[in-house]
Amino acid sequence: MKKLFYIDACLRDGSNTKKIADAVISELSKRYDIETIRLSDHNFPVVNNDILNDRNNGYVPEEYVEIARKIAAADRLVIAAPFWDMSFPSAMKVFFENMSLFNVTFGSNEKECYGLCKAEKVLYITTRGMNISTGDELEQATPYIKALSKLWGLGELFIISAQNMDYSTEEEKCDKIKKAIDEGLRLCEEF
Repeated sequence: MKKLFYIDACLRDGSNTKKIADAVISELSKRYDIETIRLSDHNFPVVNNDILNDRNNGYVPEEYVEIARKIAAADRLVIAAPFWDMSFPSAMKVFFENMSLFNVTFGSNEKECYGLCKAEKVLYITTRGMNISTGDELEQATPYIKALSKLWGLGELFIISAQNMDYSTEEEKCDKIKKAIDEGLRLCEEF
């Protein structure tokens, strides 16, 4: 069975993003062996000078290397993260920085970096409180994920989103979540 790595960056109980992601992941579990990391269960450190010095001296915690290897080996990657402060939760950025490991998720030659990950498809699931669409200049999560995909060598990016959740009635929110789940389930057929 092919492998899928799922990054759950839904940090709040009752997350709208998680409601969508749970339905999609449930469907994908019929075709993939899924490895999940819930960022709320971890406390990855900010990559600072001490960590960079450790890396330069060949030390990276084995737990991080193991996770990064799983990401690099996955056939598919799914990211679920709500829209926070025009992007995604900082826990996800810190996670990505800890997983950007030389000779694990990326490498380089004398001229450029290149990706070492094999995932041909990436799915980013999100909900946004404001009426900001994917691709809007105020939405900075997608450009970051695209750039990281280039560094890590990840394939095509698919996005499922529901927006304007903070300014919708409960009925409207439920409808938006249902539409996003339906879109996700359709995508699962080809993902």
